[in-house]
Formats: sequence, C-alpha cells, structure tokens
Amino acid sequence: MLRAKHKTGLVFFPAFDWAISPTHPEREERLLYTQDQVFEEGILDIEGIIELKPDLVTKKDVQRVHFCVPDLWAVMTESHFISAGGAKTIAMAVMDKQVERGFALVRPPGHHANRVVHGARGFCNVNIEAIMIEYIRKAYGVNRVAIVDTDCHHGDGSQDIYWHDPDTLFISIHQDGRTLYPGSGFINEMGGPNAVGKTINIPLPPNTSEEGILHVVREAVLPILEEFQPEIIVNSAGQDNHYSDPITNMNFSAQGYAELTRLLKPDIAVLEGGYAIEGALPYVNAGIILAMAGMDYSHLKEPDYNPERIRQSEEVTRWVEKVSTKVMGVWRDRKQMGKNIRAGHRHIRRDRNIYYDTDNIHEQQHETIRVCEHCGGALNIDSSARGRNHIFAVHIPRNACDACYKEGIKWYDKADLKRYDKVFLQDRRSDVITEKSKTP
Repeated sequence: MLRAKHKTGLVFFPAFDWAISPTHPEREERLLYTQDQVFEEGILDIEGIIELKPDLVTKKDVQRVHFCVPDLWAVMTESHFISAGGAKTIAMAVMDKQVERGFALVRPPGHHANRVVHGARGFCNVNIEAIMIEYIRKAYGVNRVAIVDTDCHHGDGSQDIYWHDPDTLFISIHQDGRTLYPGSGFINEMGGPNAVGKTINIPLPPNTSEEGILHVVREAVLPILEEFQPEIIVNSAGQDNHYSDPITNMNFSAQGYAELTRLLKPDIAVLEGGYAIEGALPYVNAGIILAMAGMDYSHLKEPDYNPERIRQSEEVTRWVEKVSTKVMGVWRDRKQMGKNIRAGHRHIRRDRNIYYDTDNIHEQQHETIRVCEHCGGALNIDSSARGRNHIFAVHIPRNACDACYKEGIKWYDKADLKRYDKVFLQDRRSDVITEKSKTP
C-alpha cells in the first residue's frame, strides 16, 4: 500500500446551492471534476491522506475579520459559512496534529474580500483564509503567519485585511495588474506605515511559464520566508495561472504547481481561483495533494501538456529576473522605508474608491491609522456605498499597545450616529465585537 510521507487532510465543499449563474466560470463543477479525479486515481486510498468534513464558522469568526454592511446576513449565504468552515476545519486538524498538512478544496473563494464588505468582488464575499487565520490566532495563540497567494489575480482583499499587520507576511505572485483584474498588486504596494515591507507583491508578465514562477519562488519568496520565520504558512492556492485557463494569460502547469507546493511546504492550502474546469483543475489539485503529502508526482501530466509550447520567451525571463531583484530590494530596505514614512506623523490617512465588479457597487473609503512603533496601530474606516449604508468602523489590533487601545475606544465612543447609519468596533485585544446603529 502507498503511504504518504506527510499525513495530509482534505476537505471538499463544491457548494451546490451557490453560483453566480449556471454558466459562470465560478460554479460547482470546478470541484466536482477534482473530486472525481481524486476518487478515480485512488488518492484517498493512500495511507495518510484522509478526508475531513467541513464545519461552519460562527458569526463571531467572521466579525473578527470583516465589517459586513449593512450586516453579516446581507453578505453571507450558508455556502459561505461552510466554505470558510472548511478552511477552519483543516486549520484545526493541523493545529491539533491530527494531520501534518491540509488542503481545503472549497468554494466560494475569498481573497478579493476586503475588511469592509458591501457585497461581492471578484466572486468573493468574505475572506475565508483570513477568517481561518484569525480563528487559529485566537484559539491556538498563533502569532506570526505568512500567506503566499499564488492565484493569477492579485489577492487585494487579503492585502487590505493585513495591510497594517506587522505579524502577517502577505506575498502575492500574480499576473501584472496592468493586464488583469483587479488592476493592483504592484511592487510599491508594501504595506501600511506600521507594517512596511510585510506586503510583498510579485507582478509577472503575461505568458510567464513555470520557469519564471518557480524562479521567483526560489529567489524571492523562500529567502523572505526564511528570514520572517512564520509559525504557519498558508497558501492561497489559486490555479488560474494554468496555461489553459480561460480568463488569464499565464503558462503554468500541473507539474509546476506540484513543484511550487514542494518548495513552499505550506501547512495549509486553501483553493482560490482556477477556471479550466476539465483540462486543468483535476490535474493541478491532484499534484498539489501529492506534493503536500510528500509523494511522487512526476507521472502527473495534463493530456495536452507540451512544455515547448508554453515555454516563456527570453524577454519574459529578463522581466521576471528584474522583478525578483526589485522585490528583494524592497524586503532589504523595509525598515528604513518604514521609518521614513512614519517620521513626523501621528496619523496617516488613505482614501480609496473601491469597485465591486460582481455586484456593481462603488464604495468610497477613508481610512486613518495611528502611527505606532509598538503595534499595528488603531485603525478607523469611514465607508459608504450606493449613496447609503454609511458606516464608521474601528479596528483595534490583537497586540494593541495601551495608547492605540485607548484611541480606538475613544473613536468608537465619539462616533456620531447622526452622521453614520452604523458604527462598528472590532476590539481584537479583548476579542469583543460591538456595534451601534440608528434607532429605527
């Protein structure tokens, strides 16, 4: 009998009751073909690869991460509770040492969901990885976490949630935002003033192949992870870098994804995008599972795989090498850049216009962070969308110093309900979620 080197847990949740439309790329068939492949190849017959059933996340699990507008029930369906719950189930299994590694093959996905949520962006309503991470931080005392997002689209929602968190390293490898949704993820997006350099963006040109993606993993991602020394590595395992994906322009393969996983050694992987439902996903997911389990994946190839056909050009190679060098420069200089940005400031404001492409919502957001040398800083967000649902939200970080804690509480207490429809407090130091709203 075959035996896994690393005991690996899997959770499947295709979400039969949730779809944007019957023919939309993000639909349940994405996982049904993978389930079929896993069963047909006998992967679950391998000793040490086990299937777990997803639990649901709680309301508080979600509210540790998100300000849902007008409320949580307007944003989430049952499938969202189960999808995030599948990621939580895998994380608990890893933390409890039931398995060594785990892969949540679930939908709906989540990495385009910001801290404030007015609706769906990029097929995402809530950020299932962030909900999972903040749960294990509360339940197991985990502090330093690295997220490596390998989806072809920039993980802008995860970036937003962890923009000000010095204890979370967020790395996104993606197709250049000038050529693909959501149009962000450039090297100069480095994190907020209290966490400069803890956001690392690696934008790659269209037609990058496994040669280029694995180059940046070896030359940038692994050295940065080695220095950061995370307690947990989470892979946002999007698979739309595949050469056959219908909505992207990259040339990765199942073999490449398996090798990436072997190099990265994630403790937890969570499925994100990937829309070549028959030609890519079953093979890519099988490769990731085998690599996580420490097993041979050399025989795993797509029926139409031709490495010569998808080989990257010399121009792309030079571009990728240049990006790797720039990324390492940002990482090397992060402390001095942070000091320069914070110098002379008590607060720093960021104004943004955010478009929810799935739900056609325009959000105006004004964010203020307290500059702090001791913690991530108290944060407040003034947000409105559709000309209504005007909210004021206060976030106090888990490891908040006393000064930031007091300022966050003061912001919440002073917020005027004559101006806002609802006021939220996310007090992570006390793990208390509070809100107040206008009397009907």
